[in-house]
Amino acid sequence: MRKIAVYVNFMNERYRRQLEEAASRLGFSLDCYDCPRDSGALAEKIGDYEVVYGHPEAALLKEATRLRWLCSDFAGVEGYLPSEVWPRPDCLLSNSSGAYGPAISEHIVMVLLMLLRRMPEYQAALARGQWPCYTPIRSVTGSHVVLLGTGDIGSHAARRLKALGARVTGVCRGGRSAEPAFDQVLPVSRLENALPQADALVLALPATAETRGILSRERLALLPPTAYVVNVGRGSAIDQDALVEALQGGRLAGAALDVMTPEPLPADHPLRTCPNTILTPHVSGNMALGLTCDLDVELFLRELERYARGEPLANLVDRTRGY
Repeated sequence: MRKIAVYVNFMNERYRRQLEEAASRLGFSLDCYDCPRDSGALAEKIGDYEVVYGHPEAALLKEATRLRWLCSDFAGVEGYLPSEVWPRPDCLLSNSSGAYGPAISEHIVMVLLMLLRRMPEYQAALARGQWPCYTPIRSVTGSHVVLLGTGDIGSHAARRLKALGARVTGVCRGGRSAEPAFDQVLPVSRLENALPQADALVLALPATAETRGILSRERLALLPPTAYVVNVGRGSAIDQDALVEALQGGRLAGAALDVMTPEPLPADHPLRTCPNTILTPHVSGNMALGLTCDLDVELFLRELERYARGEPLANLVDRTRGY
């Protein structure tokens, strides 16, 4: 019997039934492991599985001698990109891009509204025992938001920001998107043209060689001092030292970072004390939202149907490109 291992941290009886019914119908048996509690049990049997759905330790994959396909329940898969972690070069890797758009786009809207309405200043003042009324505040309506990354997360964010009255510019590698909520889409080569007109720059990028340091010191300097930076992709995309200097020097209005380098952020890191800065511990897209879990399982089930029929996977990752 062909075998599937499921190793996730959000399993419930409904998901288990869905997965077991699909596996049985397609000729597989299925074992469910709770992550991280059952890591040892998975390690003992990893060599039995043709398919793994979840996020096992990358170091474990070498022992997965029968593995043909790893479907990560995450959108970011940088830990699985090195060729040396795989038992064979023909193993397939797919991600769960498409499950996280609703949750992360709502986080983007939340923190951007907090910055525009000066919530970090209010929180700091109230902690000091003050009772201020800050004016003026700013609105999403009429703001120009530049979204660096136009995939699932960027597209969901564009729809929500557009509905609130923003003008939305997308920036991506190819300079094209089918998402109608973008007012325009530019190639990365024209990012410098968009930055001086941005009220907010939102980064929703995977960790790849192309995205590392994409928001450089020089590009940060192109943003107006009234601009905000929001990052929900990976901390490696930003020159973090330059960002700290810009925030401390008042050359940016503020920032909201769900990702940073390193993670967890050390208690004495200067980002923790930068003015008008909202920090969250990489939680914008995790499995706290039930809808994300529903979408994640649905994506895997659709991919499993394709895999069983010998069809190309919709979310197949090119390990040399990182996405």
